[in-house]
Amino acid sequence: MADSPILDANGKPFQKQSLLQEAIQATTTGVHQAWGVDSISSTLDPARLRTILQDAATGNILNYLVLAEEMEEKDLHYGSVLGTRKRAVSGVPVSVEAGSDDTRDEEIADAVRKLVEAPEFDELLSDLLDALGKGFSAVEPIWELQGAQLWPVRYEHRDPRWFEFDKLTGRKLLIREEGGAGREIPPGKLIIHTPKLKSGIPIRGGLARLVAVAYMCKAFSLKDWMRYAELYGMPMRIGRYGPGAKPDDIAVLRRAVAQLAADAAAILPKDMLIDFQEIANSTGGAELFEKLAEWLDKQISKAVLGQTMTTDDGSSQSQATVHNDVRLDILKADAKQLAATLNRYLVRLFVDLNYGPQANYPRIVLQVSEPEDLKSLADALTPFIDRGLQVEQSAILDRFGLAAPADGGRLLQPKGAGQPLAPGLNTQQPCACSNCGGQRRALNQEQSPRDTLDLLADEAAADWQEVLTPVLDPVLQLAEQAQDFAEFRARLPELLAQMDDAALVEQLARAAFKARGLGDATDQVDP
Repeated sequence: MADSPILDANGKPFQKQSLLQEAIQATTTGVHQAWGVDSISSTLDPARLRTILQDAATGNILNYLVLAEEMEEKDLHYGSVLGTRKRAVSGVPVSVEAGSDDTRDEEIADAVRKLVEAPEFDELLSDLLDALGKGFSAVEPIWELQGAQLWPVRYEHRDPRWFEFDKLTGRKLLIREEGGAGREIPPGKLIIHTPKLKSGIPIRGGLARLVAVAYMCKAFSLKDWMRYAELYGMPMRIGRYGPGAKPDDIAVLRRAVAQLAADAAAILPKDMLIDFQEIANSTGGAELFEKLAEWLDKQISKAVLGQTMTTDDGSSQSQATVHNDVRLDILKADAKQLAATLNRYLVRLFVDLNYGPQANYPRIVLQVSEPEDLKSLADALTPFIDRGLQVEQSAILDRFGLAAPADGGRLLQPKGAGQPLAPGLNTQQPCACSNCGGQRRALNQEQSPRDTLDLLADEAAADWQEVLTPVLDPVLQLAEQAQDFAEFRARLPELLAQMDDAALVEQLARAAFKARGLGDATDQVDP
């Protein structure tokens, strides 16, 4: 392994061999302990939350990070929607694009694809997305020499409590040390993801800061709701003692009142009384707490997912399909920023370590596809295909996610398949009827399935010459006798008496009767 210096993502040189030593590890004592510290959320109130957020904005981020972790663990809704947003990003397909079409660049891209296809890579994505809640996430690749190349064999998520930001800019991440002085992160050691959810320093951009107030208010509401549920329906217990009661007697009465709540039984002197007074206007209290908790959950959903339709509101299938858990613009932004972090901290370093600096580097791309209304696509294409538009079958199969039919496989058939086909419009095939001698041409290029009404129409039209001749002959004779069109039009009314339409009327009546009878026999009548 060569010992030539390599530049990290920040342009700092380092030796390859230094990657074989871990930059930071857990300790049993000191600031790098793996176990948690005292709870923050259990004693949270408005004054303390304000102090925590102010301290975090000025560089003291420890308590804020502890609170952010507890919020994910203790609030079911926040943990759910934040997990949904993380999985929406980590679950999109990952591809690798070569730097160019050059053979060498394709070879390097293939190596990066092996890196991405490793099972550990999925864990890396999940750990880096912890930054969505806290504002940053640090993961250390553990490198191993395999043959002549360095490969990351696993990725260790480093506890965010082990880090702090510099006091000057609030943007440079340092390793926490005893005494408060931060230590520089060794070059090339960590993958640091700081998503830009809002402008400003990274620690103010985490979703936990945005949701913290709603989390605190919801915690208060749930506590009051549980107290209400515990006391709901129970009458107020009022102990009464006489004017001469001694302190010991009063203590006995107090214990008796308390025992009634826990044991439904108590012992007290005969001259003492306990009254049970019903609480008026107790109805509606549960709805107040429930509505407040639901409203706060909706605000959390808006902050994390960008919408409430798939989590809080009863949505239809079409609505849920459009929104699909995380709003599309948020999902695209998260995926683009995560891909930029991977390309900057992992891909470039991996290529430089094993192939040397390149003019063009491969890129990891997280492919977020647009939701498509396939029904609308099918409805739009059908009339064009019916009119002769040629569409590649494989393209449609790909859009719908369907496999090409295998040889000999059973295929779905359109309704009415196998019935005689009628000549369609715009075809050059001769007409199939027996009366025109094949001289008339059909008008549609497509063939459509024939039904019973089509056959009935053919039967009615079979003797069209016989029934129409008595009606048309007077018209043809007048056309031959008239000197001009004006004379022809003027003499048309006198033809009504010469036309014999009896056969035509009978034919039409018979066809209408058959069609009506066929409809009565086949129509489905609602009960």
